[in-house]
Amino acid sequence: GLEDTTLTRKFSKYPYRPADESQYHAAAERLLNMQAASLVRRMRYADLKFPVVGISGGVDSTLAVIICAKAAEMMGLPASNVTAVTMPCFGTTDRTKSNAIIVSEQLGATVRVIDIGESVMQHFKDIDHDPENRNVVYENAQARERTQVLMDIANQSGGLVIGTGDLSELALGWATYNGDHMSMYAVNCSVPKTLVRYIVQYEAASSAPALQAVLLDILDTPVSPELLPAD
Repeated sequence: GLEDTTLTRKFSKYPYRPADESQYHAAAERLLNMQAASLVRRMRYADLKFPVVGISGGVDSTLAVIICAKAAEMMGLPASNVTAVTMPCFGTTDRTKSNAIIVSEQLGATVRVIDIGESVMQHFKDIDHDPENRNVVYENAQARERTQVLMDIANQSGGLVIGTGDLSELALGWATYNGDHMSMYAVNCSVPKTLVRYIVQYEAASSAPALQAVLLDILDTPVSPELLPAD
């Protein structure tokens, strides 16, 4: 009979992480520095000193605000130059809203809380959409409103909007067109979701207790866009 020539390969559950656990921290630190350095280069090229990032209490936006704070430090700028904006709406939970604010404050960023509920409800009236119909219009309107707020705040401050979406989301199209898929510079777009979590875990391990506690809680929070009410 014919010899079995089937090729077999073993794939790691986390293919982007170093195989040697002793190299974990060094690899995560290198990746974080690369992301921050790329943002620094972009800000210097554009002659802008005020990054604006939307924060949700999720792992992606958490990494983005960490990168913004690190980039500001590299440029010799105060962390308060970073504007972290949380925009609660219909599906926002107290846990994620609180975590988003705590992380940003611990990093020294300027925090703005802008509830977009009334704006989105007005938009539903404008387009004659029943808010009880919780379809794609209901969800995407929130994401698009948040992007508009971020863009306008960036114009107010002479800054740039930092995108938070990761490579896994972009590969799957897990974003709202003309919503969170848009930014002026995306710092996580080449980093898969598992690696985002890995870098945040590294940051937690090297952080002061207060920041460490909230980063660990963010890592423990179920992944959700929070566009639908919890009920």
